[in-house]
Amino acid sequence: MFQTTRRRLAVWYTAITAVLLLLFASGVYLYVRSTLIERIDDTLNHVVEIVERSLVVEPINGDVDKFRINLEASFRDNADTVEDDHIDLEWFSRTGELLWSTLSEPLNIPIRANRTGETVRVVKEESENSKFKIPHSKLLTQNSVLLLRQVTQRVEVGRQVLGYLRVSHPWFEVTKPSRQLIFDLALGIGLMVVCVGASGWFLSGKAMEPVGESYQRLKQFTADASHELRSPITLIQTNVQVALADLDLAETEATTSLHYRQQLKVVERLTQRLGKLVNDLLFLARQDSGISKDVFSSCPLDALLMELVEEQQLLVPEKKIALSLDLVDPPASETSPELLENWFTLAGNWDQLVQLFTNLIANALHYTPAGGRVKVELVRIEGINRVSGLRYTSAQLQVKVSDTGVGIPAEALPRLFDRFYRVDPARTHTTGNTATASATGSGLGLAIAQAIVEHHQGHIQVESIQGIGTTFTVTLPITLES
Repeated sequence: MFQTTRRRLAVWYTAITAVLLLLFASGVYLYVRSTLIERIDDTLNHVVEIVERSLVVEPINGDVDKFRINLEASFRDNADTVEDDHIDLEWFSRTGELLWSTLSEPLNIPIRANRTGETVRVVKEESENSKFKIPHSKLLTQNSVLLLRQVTQRVEVGRQVLGYLRVSHPWFEVTKPSRQLIFDLALGIGLMVVCVGASGWFLSGKAMEPVGESYQRLKQFTADASHELRSPITLIQTNVQVALADLDLAETEATTSLHYRQQLKVVERLTQRLGKLVNDLLFLARQDSGISKDVFSSCPLDALLMELVEEQQLLVPEKKIALSLDLVDPPASETSPELLENWFTLAGNWDQLVQLFTNLIANALHYTPAGGRVKVELVRIEGINRVSGLRYTSAQLQVKVSDTGVGIPAEALPRLFDRFYRVDPARTHTTGNTATASATGSGLGLAIAQAIVEHHQGHIQVESIQGIGTTFTVTLPITLES
């Protein structure tokens, strides 16, 4: 599927580029060709002006009202001049009779006065005795056709027409460079299309990489979600079947009631687990799609952490883990009462922040053996952090959740926030009786934590050393409530 899509993208990219190149080449060709024609027409008109100025006009028999052209005096020098420019001259009488020409044979083209220039086609006579020769000119012929560019000027004195001057130029001055230009453009376009095709294939491959990665993540997510949903559903179905079987086989009402109650409790527990999993999946889906419309409000993070630490202390008394909260006091130089009162306050979603830090603290307690320590630290960072040396553009709140637990393998850290990812189950076995509890986890806790942090425009990172402990650091920007 991806190869087909990649191939289609490359073909479309190449085709569109080829069409644009063809349009560009056509424009260049038409511009160059029109420029060549314009240059030839300008040359012909210039020759006409020169010849007109050199014409020798004489009165006929002394009559001042009638004039004629002295051909010998007028064209004696012009014949040699035009040879070098491959231009041929023809002089016609007022009736259209050819009187003088630099051509060896007449063109047999009727006279049409035209100063803008026109292209004429002359058919050669194929005979041995009558060869069509135009001195000074290269002939562009195909079979028996000759092309010329001509300008014809009517020469007048007063109201009297003395004759017609026709100037011809071989058309090869246009067709030869035009053909060469077509060849060069075709070669250039061919090479460009090949290069564009190769680059299009490469770029389409790069463009498909994130799509492929997203598709693989989606497949993995679907497989993991299906697996996680299948387990509780199977257990619910099994317990319901057992409960129904007990109802059928029970001998006394008391026994039936006892078994029925036990099975319903199991079903209730599994249903709660399934509901939590579905809620987690729905939360992540909303965050990914950007349809979450949560309204932020002022959240005193110190009060939130105090409540969570107090709740968590009541949940793990048997493990004898020292859970503490450290609130770093503001510096003595800070004297603003309003700022001191809201020193640990930010704009956020209270429920999401509760879920975020509940996950982190619960994980720390879960993977810390009896007699260990879990420390939660809250500090406000402004300007330069003296410890890390990082410079912040605005004030931020930083929460560190550190434990002295079993730690996380270095190879597992890059995937720690992936959905449904779990570290090697052997890690949970070191905590003894907590292994069973961890088996019921969905693997979405840290993924949800990361989604909540990103939703609050913050970032989360983890540092861990096996056998020493793990530290999660959450940094959230302090923004005013909108």
